[in-house]
Amino acid sequence: MWHIKGRGEKQHSSFRSLSLVFFLTLLVSTVTLVSAVAQDNGKNPSDISWIDEIEKIFIPSDQCKQCHDRHYEEWKGMREQTPDLKTFGRVDGALLHGTSLTSPVFKTVLGLWLQTEPTQEQRALCLSCHAPAVTVFPQHTDQIVQQVKEGRKKKNAVEGIGCSACHLINGIQENANAHPTFKIDPGPTMFGPYFDPEENLVHPSEQLDLYRGAQYCASCHFSKVKDVTRPDLPGQILKGTICQDCHMERSTGSSTSKRGALTRPIGRHWFQGIVIPGIMLSNRNLQAEWFPRVDIEVAKNDDKVEGTVLVRNGSLPHMFPGGDPVLKQFFVTVRVKDEAGNVIDEQQKQFGHSFAELLRGPIPEPLVNGGRTRRIPFTVGIPEGLSSVNVEAVLSYALIPEPTPELQERYLSTLATEKEREAAEKIIKDYSSQRLITFRITTL
Repeated sequence: MWHIKGRGEKQHSSFRSLSLVFFLTLLVSTVTLVSAVAQDNGKNPSDISWIDEIEKIFIPSDQCKQCHDRHYEEWKGMREQTPDLKTFGRVDGALLHGTSLTSPVFKTVLGLWLQTEPTQEQRALCLSCHAPAVTVFPQHTDQIVQQVKEGRKKKNAVEGIGCSACHLINGIQENANAHPTFKIDPGPTMFGPYFDPEENLVHPSEQLDLYRGAQYCASCHFSKVKDVTRPDLPGQILKGTICQDCHMERSTGSSTSKRGALTRPIGRHWFQGIVIPGIMLSNRNLQAEWFPRVDIEVAKNDDKVEGTVLVRNGSLPHMFPGGDPVLKQFFVTVRVKDEAGNVIDEQQKQFGHSFAELLRGPIPEPLVNGGRTRRIPFTVGIPEGLSSVNVEAVLSYALIPEPTPELQERYLSTLATEKEREAAEKIIKDYSSQRLITFRITTL
């Protein structure tokens, strides 16, 4: 009996030993796999030392608000919200640079574009305006991309366009074709437009004329001016005008909360802008100087109508609508209709890049820039013997390219919940939909 009992105990002991060995082996394998996945993704997901590294140079804006509370609240969208901000689902009336990384629109557009497998260099170029820190820390591009994909806003997240991102800019690149064109000084000095910055115990300050020039804004909004290196806007009507005059509404006060009130003119930091045609149409001055106009040069033959659509932009320096220089799409549609209004034939030309083409080669030129005319030829067919026709030329736009069904499905499959997918689908539909700018009709 003793022999049989001892043998059973040994067998049981051996089984426990084997189980322990198997468990330890599985544990080691799992840890190794997790480590490998983390390495494949660039960094250990629990490692936030890269955020500390960035924030030593790009100080978080909530630290700036201790002295610059007014500008902080404007940048954040907390102060003096306009009817535009409250009425529209999109931030059309006030362009909040503080949402450059946290915007669900940017998350959706970036997610779609990533499905086209851009290179590391192209990813950094994409983020360079939305998160200028990547121009100093390109090695952290993937971590910032992952932050946007996860929708992180505060915890374990870096800012996109914060106070430091703008006020560390100290120059413009000489190569006008390099985008963006700003240069950042990754030091303690904050730059700005005032010639008499006060000494303080927080950071050195230095005045630069660059902050009173159009080329400062054109560093990222480079489709808006003819020459991104010029501090002024050419032309008799706009002589002496810069971007900041319109988009940083002037008021009187102080750039800090510690100097008292009514000290000098200051620019607001919520960057008023318009991307809604209806608002444009309600302002006759803007309509006259900014709103694109369409004219038609046309001739009718027996079985076709041939001609040219002329898209003219006013004296304002940039094309309407929107400030984005990469994503916008423009459409010129020509329709021939009979006397009853029935469409006989139509032709549409699209200007802009698809998601697969974005940042792969030269940035596309705007459809038509300020003070210029774009000529677009067309040919549409008509039945022989038709005595009278109406020719309609329509100019419309979309804020982003329309993704192919395959591309959209690939992106949606990366989202974790049905709620996220529904929100993304709504954004894609809304922002890729065509919207009317203007039109012209002539009768032959």
